[in-house]
Parts: sequence; C-alpha cells; structure tokens
Amino acid sequence: MSTITTEELSATTLLRFATAGSVDDGKSTLVGRLLHDSKSILTDQLEAVERVSASRGQEAPDLALLTDGLRAEREQGITIDVAYRYFATPRRRFILADTPGHVQYTRNMVTGASTAELTVILVDARNGVVEQTRRHAAIAALLRVPHVVLAVNKMDLVDYREPVFAAIAEEFTAYATELGVPEVTAIPISALAGDNVVEPSATMDWYGGPTVLEHLETVPVSHDLAHCHARLPVQYVIRPQTAELPDYRGYAGQIAAGSFRVGEPVTVLPSGKTSTIAAIELLGRTVDVAWTTQSVTVRLEDDIDVSRGDLLVPSKDAPATTQDVEATVCHVADQPLSVGHRVLLKHGTRTVKAIVKDIPSRLTLDDLSLHPHPGQLVANDIGRVKIRTAEPLPVDSYADSRRTGSFILIDPNDGTTLTAGMVGESFASPEPVKDRAEDDGWDF
Repeated sequence: MSTITTEELSATTLLRFATAGSVDDGKSTLVGRLLHDSKSILTDQLEAVERVSASRGQEAPDLALLTDGLRAEREQGITIDVAYRYFATPRRRFILADTPGHVQYTRNMVTGASTAELTVILVDARNGVVEQTRRHAAIAALLRVPHVVLAVNKMDLVDYREPVFAAIAEEFTAYATELGVPEVTAIPISALAGDNVVEPSATMDWYGGPTVLEHLETVPVSHDLAHCHARLPVQYVIRPQTAELPDYRGYAGQIAAGSFRVGEPVTVLPSGKTSTIAAIELLGRTVDVAWTTQSVTVRLEDDIDVSRGDLLVPSKDAPATTQDVEATVCHVADQPLSVGHRVLLKHGTRTVKAIVKDIPSRLTLDDLSLHPHPGQLVANDIGRVKIRTAEPLPVDSYADSRRTGSFILIDPNDGTTLTAGMVGESFASPEPVKDRAEDDGWDF
C-alpha cells in the first residue's frame, strides 16, 4: 500500500477566503488589485476592463470591474451577488468569495463566508469601524471563521497616518475578541494605489507586517487530524457486479472531518450497524489513511446495509442521533420562516422531512441583543430555532465541526433554500430580552 506524503499534501494546499465590508469600502477594488498585481488575470480580461473604464472617462482601469460582473453592479458601482474567483500563486491555491456590503445582502455574506477559512473585513480609514463592520465581524464569529484580516483601506486618503490605523485596529480587535474571534490580523492598505496588497508600501514604512497576499499565502490552513471527529457522509454506493468485480462494494464520498485508517472499526449512522475498514481507495490507488476534504471510496469487511445519506464514523467516536435539533440559523429566503413551517432538512448527504417547532429568539447584530419569540424570521434574520425531524440524524455541534454541524432547510414545494443552520450554541450568549408574558409578578 502507498500513502500520501507531506509534500503531496502541501502541493495542493487550498485557502478559501471571503471579503466583506461596508458599501464603497473598496472590496471589489481590493480583489481586482489582488488579481492584477499577482498576475492572475488574462490579457483579454484586462483589456475589456480598460475599454469599459476608458468609455467612462477614467484614466486608469477600474479594477473593481474584474469582480462586479452583473450589469446592475456595474451601473450602481456596488456588489450585489457573491462573486467567486479562483487564482493561484506558487505557494498556494485560492478560492475567493467577494461578498456584498449592503445590509439587505447580509445573507450573501453568510453564503460566502460559510466555507471560508479566512475573512477579509475592509474598513474605510476615513470612517473607521461602523455598524456594518460590527455586523460582518459578528457573522464571521458566528460562522466560526478561524482567521480574520482587518484591512484598513484608503490609507492614501488619510495621508498614510499610523495613528489613524492604530485606533481603528484597536477598536475592531477589542470588539472581535468580545465576540470570540480567535485571531485578528490588521493590515493598512490602499487598494487603489496597491499599497500593502501584493507589494509592500513605500509610504508606510512604520508598518512592518505582511502584505495581504503574503498573509494569505502563509496563514496556517490545517485540519487537526488528531482531534477532529472523523466523519464520512456516503455520497454514492459503488457496486459494479461485473465478472472482474463480482463482489465489490464501495462507499464513496468526501471526508467531512478527521481521518480514517484501514483496520479501524466504524459505525454506520443512523442505523448503528458496525464493521471494520477493509480498504481505502484514493485517486485510483489504495492508501492506508485518508483525511479531511479528500474524496475516497471505503470498503468494509462486512456486507451491511449502507446507503446514500448514511454517515460513516469511528465506532469509538460516534455522535448521538436525535430528532430534535436546536440551532442558530440565518434565513436567506424572501418568504418568512414561521413556527409550524414544514420543511426538508438537508444534513450532509441526507435529506429528511422536518417541522419548525419553535423560534425562541431573533438576534440583533447591531447590539447582540436577543429578542424572544419573534414568531417568524424574515430575509437576513439570524435567530434560534428548534426543529423536529421525521428521522434521527447524527449531528455534531457546529463548534466541533463546521461541516457536520451545519444544515440547510428547503421548501418541499419548490426546492428553494430557506435557511442555513448551525447546530448548537451560537458564538455568544447575550442576556435575552425578558418576555413580559412570562412575568407573573413573583419575585424569586
């Protein structure tokens, strides 16, 4: 048997990151500058941007046009939808999600940051930390994004003054720490001029930290194989039944968390059946061990009933199954989510019927207050819900696993995605607003 080497792993290192910030803070310009200065755009793309910019009377190409692809975005000069860009440097590959800044597009920021390992939050150096900055920091904390970069943009408009940067960085870091954000890296930049985006700034010699790209290339992207709860949602059952492979039965899927080894006892959930891993196949070869994000086929020693939607887990580390799910959710659909709403809940590769039993509270991101029993959640609302499923589900806490601790709610009538959910406690537990209906006058 062969194993994957450390060199092979490092050669495929991938960083998913998202950008966020208030309107006109320069997110799209930063992304465009990042792509332009790292030579990650094609000549014809740059020529198209130059033509459009020249037609508008602009002397220099408007790099924001590299990401603002919708006509409405270009006309209004804003970002409306999440724009994904793929680029690479010799040190790392990247998937970038450029998310909108408007309050009404909060759900888009949730979508872009939900799979991100790093979030770049932009701040206009002239305005400092504003309400939308706090909202995006709260969402990053709620989604448990492990790394946050505070990019203080438009430093050229404040004469590159260090005290301006220092005050903003201190205020933001204090707020993010209160939310439980594990790491904040503050970088002073000018996306328009290119200062500290790819190349170090010649006008801010007082700053000795990394550029944005340097930080993106070097920030640790690690999956803790020793401590993650290993999880493999079964995507497809491979059963050729050919003359060459009459008895072959493999269970294919992408490892959501942790690692699996040949010879390891595993349990199939929700059925609870057990077996032992006989072989693991990866990219056409057999390996001894496989880990997070790798797509593999697992063969078991016993012929047991395993289907799409089942979850393979180590027998010694199996989560409990439950039909009662309590979670923090972000409502992303235009139609409200109400108590009694019948939905489909998709967790991993499994989809089950469910009903919304209660909406205990709605979170106000402005001041982190909880408003009890709102009755429903509307678009962009974040709140707590209690859901009853028709079948048991093996769910983890989102704090333990962003993959197997998350789910979506789907409208069974038309397949619309209604809500994105995170199982367990939210990022913070502010004191809830007292429900007057529960105050019967007794003083305990």
